Amino acid sequence: MNKSVFYEEEGGFKVGAVLADNETSLQVEAPHGKRSKIKASAVLLRFDGVGLAHFMEEAQKLAEAMDADFLWQCCGQDEFAFDSLAREYFGRAPAPVEAAGLLVKLHGAPMYFYKKGRGRYRAAPPEALKSALASVERKRLETEKRERYVAELTAFRLPEEFEPILNQLLYRPDKAGVQWKALDAACTSLKLTPARLLERCGVLASPHDYHLNRFLFEHFPRGTGFPDIAPPEMPDLPLAAVEAFSIDDVTTTEIDDAFSVTRLANGHLSVGIHIAAPAFGIPAGSPLDAVARERLSTVYFPGSKITMLPETAIGRYTLAENCECPALSLYLELAPDLSVVSRATRAERVPIAENLRHDALERALNEGALAAGPVEHRFGEALATLWHFARALEQARRGDAVELEPRPEYSFYVENDRVRIVRRLRGTPVDKIVSELMIHVNSTWGGELARAGAAAIYRVQGNGKVRMSTVPAGHAGLGVESYAWASSPLRRYVDLVNQRQIVALARGEAPPYAAKDEALLAAMRDFEAAHEAYGEFQRQMERYWCLRWLLQEERRTVAATVVRESLARFDELPLVARVPSLPALEPGSRVELAVADVDLLELTLRCEFRRQLTPEAAPG
Repeated sequence: MNKSVFYEEEGGFKVGAVLADNETSLQVEAPHGKRSKIKASAVLLRFDGVGLAHFMEEAQKLAEAMDADFLWQCCGQDEFAFDSLAREYFGRAPAPVEAAGLLVKLHGAPMYFYKKGRGRYRAAPPEALKSALASVERKRLETEKRERYVAELTAFRLPEEFEPILNQLLYRPDKAGVQWKALDAACTSLKLTPARLLERCGVLASPHDYHLNRFLFEHFPRGTGFPDIAPPEMPDLPLAAVEAFSIDDVTTTEIDDAFSVTRLANGHLSVGIHIAAPAFGIPAGSPLDAVARERLSTVYFPGSKITMLPETAIGRYTLAENCECPALSLYLELAPDLSVVSRATRAERVPIAENLRHDALERALNEGALAAGPVEHRFGEALATLWHFARALEQARRGDAVELEPRPEYSFYVENDRVRIVRRLRGTPVDKIVSELMIHVNSTWGGELARAGAAAIYRVQGNGKVRMSTVPAGHAGLGVESYAWASSPLRRYVDLVNQRQIVALARGEAPPYAAKDEALLAAMRDFEAAHEAYGEFQRQMERYWCLRWLLQEERRTVAATVVRESLARFDELPLVARVPSLPALEPGSRVELAVADVDLLELTLRCEFRRQLTPEAAPG
């Protein structure tokens, strides 16, 4: 009679006819003819028989007909051998194929039976089995749910379960969650990005909101509203004997700075640089300070902004016209040659006569008007004085150094979902007055803080890199020995921190922040991170509105300037694009580009080189 064996090999079961039987090993032939050498210890059944071709198939059918739960109830909690359970199950000595079928069933139900050795098992404890079965059921239900979700998404319908977690799916998905797995599978099937698929489902209000909500989801998860905090009390300060005015863009509501020019009895001039002073009413550790500390800065983007302080606080401290506003003022006594004779810092209330706006002021105060004689303006004489003083300050800072051509800057005005993008003029009298006096007040107060050894947050630059530091150092780009942001305390938290220190010095009090104060260091670190994140968001939204402008104006061609290799900067927009077809041209060369495939979700466009432009040419 031919001998056969049923054995285990590499985690599975096989059957074969015995060709040679040694003490420790056997030579066997599989039903399909392959010959193998196996260890004697791998053999589970030895039996007489031929016709093994269907042995495993029959054993599998028997296993499938068995109920694992019934077997689990029959076997008890002690370790057992499969052949013992087979005798009990069949009520007799089982046939080889029956014993093999039961073993296949045991082996294929690891939740019910723990393998303890070759052919030996133990029933899973009841609680463990219950937990495992529940897990299997959860996975089954999850699979059904995922398949339903995928079907709906591929039909461009949003499952209702997706609505509460829509932003999470878009911006920070839980990749272990069934909703994300379904969305990812549907995107793969349709060859769409998640944002594009959800747009096709009709749940993205607009590309603009998609980008805005990403930022809000990450940086303002609790929303942009403010807690109900009583507005700060107005401080009791002496009234300054000046008539001050501010210079800002028409959209500015947080008016941080104003100026005054007063003639003194000795014939000198007093130039006042007046900075809004929320530090008088928002002490460190107060509820409003906690709000400002969390936000760290006003967030600007075309068409809107998210303020650092609530409107009630801004209303108390903004330098609004026809109001007497709390201010920290730097007074500069100027000799007739515009040299600075003395400086003094005062805490006071400043009467603001008018909030001047760039667009109207540029028409009255420009180089042509200054050259023609007296400036025809309510503050014409004061503005002319500030202009000449600003030029003297710039000369003192820069000396004979040649100022590099600044990169063009732009203002965005969004009204009724249409955008105007206007290049901001740099170097004009209005621009120079504001920029030079702000540099001067920040460098002056930075120097005073450094000399007093008071803790402060400085803006330093060395080797071309600008960074924040609690150690005073030079700012090479501005040409000053020390520079501490203090001129925008309504909009930047570091300015508010520094203003508290300056106020303490001016009053002869102990500064609220000590050297190496962890609160100061943490505020600096967090501000730098927020400043970068907010700036990146502003740049992203400006790119969005640049692309919107191209669509709005139906521009198919644009003039651009080569930056390097395949990069070109648009002449009318703050937009740099890659142009693969751009030929080898010198940086600064002007070209005409064709633009197409503007994608407001991905913030991309396709640009192709059309022709090189002469300096006088414009796109056709």
